[in-house]
Amino acid sequence: MGTKLKKYSTRNLTFTSVLLLLLILGLSVNRVSGQAVKFDSVASAKFQFLEQSIKQDHQHTLRWWYGWLGAYSAGTIGQGVVCFTSNDLSLQQDMALGAATTILGVAGQFISPFFFNKEYDGFNNLPENSDEDKLQKLVAAEKLLNRWSERERMALTWQNHILPTAVNLAGGLITCFGFKRSFRDGLEDGLISFAINTVVTEAQIWTQPTLAKRNYKKYCQRYLTGNETYSYVPEVAWYIEALPGGIGIKIKF
Repeated sequence: MGTKLKKYSTRNLTFTSVLLLLLILGLSVNRVSGQAVKFDSVASAKFQFLEQSIKQDHQHTLRWWYGWLGAYSAGTIGQGVVCFTSNDLSLQQDMALGAATTILGVAGQFISPFFFNKEYDGFNNLPENSDEDKLQKLVAAEKLLNRWSERERMALTWQNHILPTAVNLAGGLITCFGFKRSFRDGLEDGLISFAINTVVTEAQIWTQPTLAKRNYKKYCQRYLTGNETYSYVPEVAWYIEALPGGIGIKIKF
């Protein structure tokens, strides 16, 4: 009997100790979690910087996108009109090939990584009803500006020059050898075609937006330190609660 009581007492003491430990840890986690959801003046300054940067980059990107879309569209229409109204066969051929090239430029704008209106709209539609909502939107803003910054960096890598150069080279070769011109005339016209188209496509690449990349660098220098990636990451909070016939642990993300 004494042995049973001793075992029961030991088991009961162990259970009580574990319960107290869980309770202490739970209160500690909840207190830290409660502190983490305060949207203070520092978080507000970060969010204002990010929100303004995202808005400016979005506006600059739209100007670049619609500007080049308009230029390629105008080039296609203008060269098409000349092609159908001219009686000069060589000019018709050059204009038809030029119009085909600018149509590819129009199509390229619609598959461009800079065409991202949905991302901007999705960010603007995030709620700001509580401090937790605001902090989650702050993290979303950091991630969005970081993603746009990386996109701008990748857009200027050498790989993005290959496809336009290949298209321009193909156009030059068609002009040079495909239109049954004399070798000299075909070579001159082909080189001129390649040079003009290369200047246009390189101008398009080098005028791509870079504001997000510059602003994200400023943001990291001003607000983030060391290995910190984001200002706030929602923490996991768990709670101990009484249930009929025992206790339970509730986890909240």
